[in-house]
Amino acid sequence: MKGLVCKVCGYVALDGNKDVCPVCHTKNDFEEKEDAYKMPDFKAEKGESEKKHIPSILVVEKCGLIPGAGCIDVHAKVGEITHPMLPEHFITSITFYHENKFIGFMMLTPNVNPAAVVHLKDGTKGKIQIIENCNLHGRWYNETAIQ
Repeated sequence: MKGLVCKVCGYVALDGNKDVCPVCHTKNDFEEKEDAYKMPDFKAEKGESEKKHIPSILVVEKCGLIPGAGCIDVHAKVGEITHPMLPEHFITSITFYHENKFIGFMMLTPNVNPAAVVHLKDGTKGKIQIIENCNLHGRWYNETAIQ
């Protein structure tokens, strides 16, 4: 899928804003790429690569970190089949978006599981998008809606 990608850190600007990267804070250093990220094709039979890369999203209406705080947890796990986290092949980052706007970024190393969570304010509605980046197979996208 075509998109704007930060030349420094690889962040994808889903909202089209290329003034300042919200991850590395570089100014005006984006390039348009034809293959910025891969979209899931749920109508086709998924192969092993898709099963290891498409992020799964779980929305939990009750915050697990700060009970009583009135928040929603959004969990991102990379892969229906858990992605390997080896020094030579691993997920480098998971980026969270709400309605195409950046809301969170988790940088990963081979020493962790390929998953992350953000805590949204209670009452948040709309589309949540996730882009994960594999050091060998590029960026993969998925989305879900919070009703």
